[in-house]
Amino acid sequence: MCATCGCADGSARRPLPLHRHQHDDGTWHEHGAAPEPERAGGQTVTLEAKVLARNDALARQNRDWLRARSILALNLMSSPGAGKTTLLERTARDLAGELVIGVIEGDQETTLDSDRMRAPDGSVVVIENVGNLVCPALFDLGEAHRVVLASVTEGADKPVKYPHMFRTAGLVLVSKTDLLPYLDFDLDRCTADLGKISPSATVLPLSARAGDGVDTWYDWLRQRGLPARGDDPPEPPDGLRRRTSVAGPRPR
Repeated sequence: MCATCGCADGSARRPLPLHRHQHDDGTWHEHGAAPEPERAGGQTVTLEAKVLARNDALARQNRDWLRARSILALNLMSSPGAGKTTLLERTARDLAGELVIGVIEGDQETTLDSDRMRAPDGSVVVIENVGNLVCPALFDLGEAHRVVLASVTEGADKPVKYPHMFRTAGLVLVSKTDLLPYLDFDLDRCTADLGKISPSATVLPLSARAGDGVDTWYDWLRQRGLPARGDDPPEPPDGLRRRTSVAGPRPR
C-alpha cells in the first residue's frame, strides 16, 4: 500500500494513474497505468518514468533566479485553516520597515487570501501553498526552506499521520497555542514525534493572534538572512534531494 496516497501495489484491479511517492526509508517509487489483471488475454504492464523531472528542472531555475537576486524563498505549508494567512498578516505588519515580504498565494478558487495579503515585491518571498498535508510534500518549488504549520486544533498526531510532509520541514510551527487551555492537545507528544520524524527540524509553538512565540519566529527569519550573490544556492529539502538520485536534472 502506498504510504502517501493510499494506492494499491501489484494487486490493483483498476488502472492506476502515473504517479510517484516516497517511502519511509527515503526511497522513491513510481506507479504506472496498468490494464486490469483479470482481463482475459491481457497482461500487466508497469510503466516507470521520472514524472517529476520537469518539476525538478523548473525548481532549479527558480532557485537560481532567486539566488541571483538575493531573495529568500520560503514554502509555507499546512492543512486548511491552520493559520498560514493570519501568521503572514501579522509578520508583514510587525516587520514592516525591517523586511519587505512578498507572498505568492496558492488559493485554487478564490482571491480571498491574496486580497488579505496585498504584499509588494520583496527581499523575502513566502509561497503560501494550498491547504494539504499530502500532495505539496512531493514538489520542490525552488524554495530555500520549508515551513510547516501544525495547528493544535488538528490534534497532536498529524506528524505521525503525515510523516512525508513533516520530514522535509526545516521549521515546524505549532500554531494557535492560545487555544491549548480548551483542547486535549499533548504538546510534548507532538514535539517528541516530530523529533523522531524530522530530527533536524526546529519546532516552535506560537499564536499569531495572541502574539506568543512570534518574536522567536521573527528571529528565525532574521537568522536565515538573505542568500548573498555568488554563494552556493541552498540545497532542496532532504526528502526531495534523495529523489534527485533518479536520472534527471538536479535542483541545485
